This record gives sequence, structure tokens and C-alpha cells, in this order.
Amino acid sequence: MLHTIIKANSYQDSIVLMLLTNKLNTIDGVHNVSVMMGTPANKDIFKTGGLYTEELEKASSNDMVIVLDIEDDSLIDQVLTEIDVFLEEQTKGGRDASGEEVVKTWDKAFELGKDAGVVVFSIPGTHAALEIEKALDEGKHVFCFSDNVAIEDEKRLKEKAHDAGLLLMGPDCGTGIINGIPVAFTNAVRKGKIGVVGASGTGIQEVTTIIHKLGGGVTNAIGTGGRDLKAEIGGITLKDSIMTLEKDPNTEVVVVISKPPAPEVRDEVLNLLRSISKPAVTIFLGEKPTSHEENLYRAYTLEEAAQTAVQLLNKENVQAVKETLTVPAHSFKPKQKFVKGLYSGGTLAYEAAMLIKEGLALTGDEHAPEGFILKNQGHEIIDLGDDVYTQGKPHPMIDPSKRKEMLEESGKDPETAIILLDVVLGYGSHANMAQELAPTIKEIKANAKAEGRELFVISTIVGTDEDPQNIHEQETIMKEAGVILCDSNAQAVRLALAILDHPLTQTDKAIEAAPAVNPVTIEPTEAMLALLTNQGFINVGLRSFSEAIINHGGKVVQYDWQPVAGGNITLQKALQFLNKVALAK
Repeated sequence: MLHTIIKANSYQDSIVLMLLTNKLNTIDGVHNVSVMMGTPANKDIFKTGGLYTEELEKASSNDMVIVLDIEDDSLIDQVLTEIDVFLEEQTKGGRDASGEEVVKTWDKAFELGKDAGVVVFSIPGTHAALEIEKALDEGKHVFCFSDNVAIEDEKRLKEKAHDAGLLLMGPDCGTGIINGIPVAFTNAVRKGKIGVVGASGTGIQEVTTIIHKLGGGVTNAIGTGGRDLKAEIGGITLKDSIMTLEKDPNTEVVVVISKPPAPEVRDEVLNLLRSISKPAVTIFLGEKPTSHEENLYRAYTLEEAAQTAVQLLNKENVQAVKETLTVPAHSFKPKQKFVKGLYSGGTLAYEAAMLIKEGLALTGDEHAPEGFILKNQGHEIIDLGDDVYTQGKPHPMIDPSKRKEMLEESGKDPETAIILLDVVLGYGSHANMAQELAPTIKEIKANAKAEGRELFVISTIVGTDEDPQNIHEQETIMKEAGVILCDSNAQAVRLALAILDHPLTQTDKAIEAAPAVNPVTIEPTEAMLALLTNQGFINVGLRSFSEAIINHGGKVVQYDWQPVAGGNITLQKALQFLNKVALAK
């Protein structure tokens, strides 16, 4: 039986509510439960999830809604108690972690955070544009984790930031390192002399963690959001960031990471990199460069980008790092021909698909459903962080439920030979993902063995020895579950291809003379350069983002944001306009 509980004027962030939903679903006697804010979009999700009731229509966008599918009404009190305890823990955690007063208004946030250089947003994307504008008007750089911001708003706000001499990192910016301080879903990476700019969250994570493992370090990793290199945006944040790192006395090598950019933006970025004095490394995923240029090195994989950056830092010759893969003995059944990749990182999934298509010479792409990066001749690479899997549910870096379900499905498939996985550590990620996945991995391998099938599970762990999770424990758990661990995602895919007798080899690239270009100059502002040494933040939204900042010597003002005007965007815009008019008088 369905029961609906509405907590009026009790705004909570969507990720917090997703984690709460997961917790409530573990209570004995609860068949299903969902906790969301009462927005029109969320009411539609309740409908598609089979948890819709007429009482939901009474809820406003500022009301927290709980729909329970239970048989015993006596569980309701227990559920309400669990909700109160969970939300109280969230509040205490934020207050204790920040060491600062938790504020409820912008005025107070700006007063306490007058020296903070960056405002971090993790609020619903429908509200983000208006709030970003407020931060920019106060002369603050913005790191926007929120997604679902209209691309028109992104362009307008990035142009506004550029004109004001500020950087807008995002929207949909999942990863950043500012002055050695991790922001959002980021690993703990030692400080060093390599500066990174990336239009890819897990791409930044893979490159920076490999740099760390190779003994290097990072000055700053400036995320731009995945759409920055689209033609509509024109690489505004990325180009400003490159020139900021060019002027940074602590940065000796610049790395640029992007999913496939618009060709015209890509060319502008390359011309800009040819104009700077520092050696640069680029990786535009999907492109396979055949040569380097003087002072501009072109990588094919995320691993190669990190290796090249460290070689340049160490003043070594840039060359392919030779590896010897140990291919395990195997005997597949005739039907076992295919690789299945179940990724929590979208960029890692894209890289895996790219390498598999090359290694197996796959052509004639089949129409892939949403969430699939590759679906061709039985081979499948899936991005479980795609919206189709995360609507109303936590990201797979937080919640392993969907991946465990798909592991079981892939393991049962008699045509599966190899399963590829990533385990992404760092702030924001699950505290013990390996422990969550291990029982399912053991089960599918045991079931395959009982059926006379050999099943390989190959994984990489994206992380460092300074991450909040213990990487060595994660490695031990995965190995004990029968997983073959590799040093990088690219190496994991190469091993899978070698097992299928389609090895990929790495070759050196010649270094050619750079073409003649008209020098491009973008002079970074004092505010842009000040970002590189910033230690102060205003955190708007998820309190858990404050933890990483504080742990790495930063200062945080926590703003417990709630939508005004009942969440009505039109009314919010009117109020903001009237406020600007009043201030102008």
C-alpha cells in the first residue's frame, strides 16, 4: 500500500534525498520508497516509478515528499524517525566540517565570505543560472557542479564572467583542484608543477591520479564543464584558463583534456597553445594523432597525456612508455567473444569504446540506446552515469545498485568473455566501492565456472594513496574477488584486447616543426591569477563538498540555499530584476 508524507518547506538537495532514499530502502518491510522535492518534474518521476498518489499534487517545489510502499502502517513512525536522524546528521556534519557559521541568505554569505574567491554551486540546474549571476556580480569566480542549465544561459554567463575578468567553471563541472584544494568529485592529488584544464570530470581524475602515481603533482586542475568546447560556447573558460596557467609562475607544463570538441574551437585552442611559452599536452578524445609538434604534444589516451606531462616536467625525452602485459591463460567457449564495459565515468567509457573500436576494427556503428557509448557486434560499453540511469537516482560513483544489477546480467550472458569496470575514489565517491562490488563479482565468476565458462573481470582504480578511501584496501578487495587490476583504464582495455588476440601496440610519435600561426594573446586578469592561490570558498548546496576543502587547508562559508518564491523561476527573475533596479538607484 502506498503512503504519502509531505514535509512542508523542508528543502533538501537532490543528492541528499537520493542517499536518504537508499537508506530507507534498507528497512525491513519497506518494499519501495522515494524521497524527492515536490517539483513538477519529480512528480513525473514518481509516476514512471509506480509511486504516484493523488496527494502528491498538494506538494509545492519547496516541500519534501516521501512515498512509501509498505504493508504494515506501523513502519511509518520508524521511517519518519530515520528521516529525522539522517537529516540531523547531514546538518551536524556540515556545521562541524566547515567550522564556520551556516548562513541562510546571500547577504550573510557574502559578508562572511568577503575574502572567498570562489562560489561552489550544487543546486538544481533550473535555479542555477540566476544564482550564478549573483555570484559573478559580487566579483566571485564560480565553480558550478549543477547540470541542466540551458546552453543559452551558459554562453551568456560565461561571456559575463569573461568580461568581468572571472572564470565560470561549469555548469556540469564535476571535478576541480584549486591551489591544491579538491572541489566536488575530486581526488587528493599532491601539489606540483603541472596545470590541467579539462572539459571532462573523470578525464581530469584519471590524468591527475596517474600524474600523482608517477611522482608528479598538480598546481591547479580547472574544470570547464563538458559543453565549453562546443561551437555555441566557443571554449571561453578553457581559453581563459590556458592563459592564466601560462602566467602562473608555479606551472611548468599545461595539460588540456576534452571530449570531442567542435572543429573550429579545437583549432582555436591549438593556435592558442602554440602561442604560449610552456610545453603543452593535449588530448581530444576520439582523435588519434600521429605526431607531436615542438612544444605541443598530442596524446591519444588519458594515460599517455599524464605520462607525457611527467616526462616534460622531468625534462625527459617524450616517448611511448613500454609495457609488457601478462595475458592470463584462458579457454573460452565458442560463444564467448564479447567485451562488456560497465563504467561510472563517462570519459573512461568513451576512451574504452574508442580503443575497442580500433583494436577490433569495428565498423558500421549500430544505433546505440541512451547510455551506451558502444553497442556493436555484441560488444557493449555503457556509461552508467548517463541521465537515463541517474534520473531520480544517485550517480554510480555513489550508489553501486545499478552496476551490480548489470554485472549480474552480463555475467549470465553466455557470450560475455570480459567485463571492464572502473572504481573511482576521491571526495564525493562511495566510501568503499570495492567492498560493494566484490560479492557480485565473486558470484558471477563462480556461476560462470560452474557452467564451464571462463569469465574475466578487469578493472582500474582511479585514485591516489591520499584519497579518503584506502586505495590499497580497495586493491586488495578487488584482487581477492578475482579481478585483474590494471594501472590505467587504457591499459585495462589493452589487456582485454590482448586476451581476445587483438593486441594494441603503443608507438613513438615524431616531433615535427610547429606550423606558422599568428600569435594569440589573452591577458589574464588579476582576479584570474588570484584564483590560482585562492583558499576561500562559499559553498552553496551540498555540505559534503566542504569536507574536502577544509581537509586541504581551505576556508568555507556554507550557504544553505533554498529556492525563493516557491521555486517559481519567472517570479525569481522578476524579483532579481527589481533588486538590481533598487540597487542602481
